[in-house]
Amino acid sequence: MTLEEFNDLGRQWQYEALLNCCMCESWAARVPDGAPFESVDALVEFARQQWVKVDEAGILEAFSGHPQIGDLEALRNKYANTASAEQGQVAAADESVLIRLRDQNQAYLDRFGFIFIVCATGKSAEEMLGLLDARIRNSRAEELANGAAEQMAITEIRLRKMVED
Repeated sequence: MTLEEFNDLGRQWQYEALLNCCMCESWAARVPDGAPFESVDALVEFARQQWVKVDEAGILEAFSGHPQIGDLEALRNKYANTASAEQGQVAAADESVLIRLRDQNQAYLDRFGFIFIVCATGKSAEEMLGLLDARIRNSRAEELANGAAEQMAITEIRLRKMVED
């Protein structure tokens, strides 16, 4: 849909569309307050302003909208054929990296009580594992903040895709 079409949706339909971008009901309920939006950037900026108002329960609600990376087969499918445009080759993620990624995701969930959230766009399995290894050492408060920032990055990508012309 276009931004104009989004602006023309009724409030309930905007709310539903926003939940597809971020599974946080309080956030999705507030973003339509800024409509109509003059530009996609205005929508994204207003969405950011509303995101910083979300409490811990809302952040965790948003996290729950993501699948846990714990299924080795799903990881294989995600990273099996990562193309490198610069080198013109296809690189497969090493099985040991995928196993460590799965295991570290479970350790992260056990430590913090919520799944590892990162904007994975363009990141290899090795990069994801490096980020996970670094962040698992943080405090719960630091990881809640890191996850919330990553959630907003994911949400911004989804918002922009949602209102593409």
